[in-house]
Amino acid sequence: MPLYTKESIETLRQRIDLVDVLSSHLDLKRSGASFKALCPFHEEKTPSFIVHKGDAHYHCFGCGAHGDAIAFLMGHLKMGFAQAVETLAERFQVALEKTDASEEEKGPSKASLKNALEHAAQLYHYLLLHSVEGQEALHYLYARGINLAFIQRFQLGYAPKKGDVLYKFLQSEQIAEDSIEQVGLLNAKRRDFFAQRIMFPIRDGLGAVIGFSGRKFKEETFGGKYINTPETPLFKKSRVLFGLSYSRAKIAKERAAIIVEGQIDALRLIFMGFDYTVAGQGTAFGQDHARELLHLGVSKVYLALDGDEAGHEAAAKIGNLFLHDGVDVFIVSIPSGKDPDSLLLDKGPDYFSSLLQQSSDYLTFLFQHLSKGEKQLSPSRKNDIVKQMADRIKTWQQPVMVHESLKKLSEIAQIPESTLGLEQMPLPDLFIRRSDKVQFDQVNPDRILETDFLRWLFLASPHYPQIIPLSKKNIRDEHFRILGARKLYAEFMKAQEENRPCDLLAIGGSLDGQEEQDLLSEIMQRKINRQKAEEGCKETIRKMLLRTWMEQRESIRIKIHSTFLSDEEALELAKQFDTLKSQIPEVLDP
Repeated sequence: MPLYTKESIETLRQRIDLVDVLSSHLDLKRSGASFKALCPFHEEKTPSFIVHKGDAHYHCFGCGAHGDAIAFLMGHLKMGFAQAVETLAERFQVALEKTDASEEEKGPSKASLKNALEHAAQLYHYLLLHSVEGQEALHYLYARGINLAFIQRFQLGYAPKKGDVLYKFLQSEQIAEDSIEQVGLLNAKRRDFFAQRIMFPIRDGLGAVIGFSGRKFKEETFGGKYINTPETPLFKKSRVLFGLSYSRAKIAKERAAIIVEGQIDALRLIFMGFDYTVAGQGTAFGQDHARELLHLGVSKVYLALDGDEAGHEAAAKIGNLFLHDGVDVFIVSIPSGKDPDSLLLDKGPDYFSSLLQQSSDYLTFLFQHLSKGEKQLSPSRKNDIVKQMADRIKTWQQPVMVHESLKKLSEIAQIPESTLGLEQMPLPDLFIRRSDKVQFDQVNPDRILETDFLRWLFLASPHYPQIIPLSKKNIRDEHFRILGARKLYAEFMKAQEENRPCDLLAIGGSLDGQEEQDLLSEIMQRKINRQKAEEGCKETIRKMLLRTWMEQRESIRIKIHSTFLSDEEALELAKQFDTLKSQIPEVLDP
């Protein structure tokens, strides 16, 4: 993330209204001078999530979750630090000034582009419901089983035949010309790009309109059945997951997602209560789409694609994207000629729930798909299918997933495991491979210890300031092994000395390294018990001191056993070792 000026970060801090941020995601109820809600970070029936009006922090007395607006967006919606900062800046209309802003970055802000698109969405929605021309489109939607509640929830609209209506409306709303030009709503002649189409707003993960998809409902309308906003500074179709704004919180909480092909499929499922559904946008579901869901922490994906050959081919490709990264994939059996939208209208949500429960695992589906339903396979055909599947499995990243999937393949194909070379394959070592993701097969005890220490410092010190001098008395740069953690600690202490704010926004906004931002995200992934702040902080300090002490002892021991030392040098090192051995470090009070 680029460095932002301290002035713009401070302006953002002053503008943030935590209650306003939380109320978009939680059902806050006033209780005296406070607000209460059911905690989004754990299951509960009685509200224990509290925020005081005017306070910058929330706290859950049930699970210990504690933080500010940045922490909430990072923890609840699984945002990165930079995305959380920029989201709040847009929400509270703060222009973040970059210290290294370049000439190339000049132009309309993303906030102004989103404002133009939001106005367009409002106009389209009004014209669908209240214009004479929009009545034909409205009747078409009603015939498709889309009722008024559906239309209003998802703000469906209608683009009129007369092509200058939108341009004149945006001008009347004081939308700047450069913003109108860059959002992809008009053609070269400033005529409406989507004329005579039903409009589906495309929203980012937080609900801001970033583009549109227009569906024609008359054969004489020019162009394909669906057309989308061309790529703009806001809209990159290979990265946009349609429906994510309605499903993001549930996906992050349940770590599961349903993937469908069409926009109406996605909206219908969400409307019927399956609010963890998304669809690709304007292109085949690809790696960037999968990465968005992986970032939200999904561990299970249901593919509910159309029940035709194209849907089966897509399921085979999409499933491989997720299994490659260790995510379980299940294929929902949609009857031939049906899609989720028509299925829900005909059979209802209970029937669809039963299909989810009966969905088949990816390998079983893939074997049947490649077999084309043949009951008897020739030996050569069976060999081709097994080889094709085994080769695919061996490209996956997770060693346990590879090993267990090959075993599963041997069961499905009814062949010995030895045929797939499983006997020659070494058992996966969970602690060898390292990747850019923090998972069970990447254990770094130094990183865990140092993020624990910083977690106490960042999250508990506002209420227990005594842990700050305690930390300063005992911990120095040499006690860190993780460079990013050392930088965060140095910046925190520098802010203390200069009497500057020390929250996540202040510290994170002054750093430009990705490692530090990743560490900030890790700090927010675990909760703390504030009542044990001093005790917990002391324990992590003690462990860091002991680690350094043990490393010093080991360093001397290695030198003693070096063959290049004289007797005098060895004796001196032995004395140092004995002295150090008796000086077990203790946590010093400030």
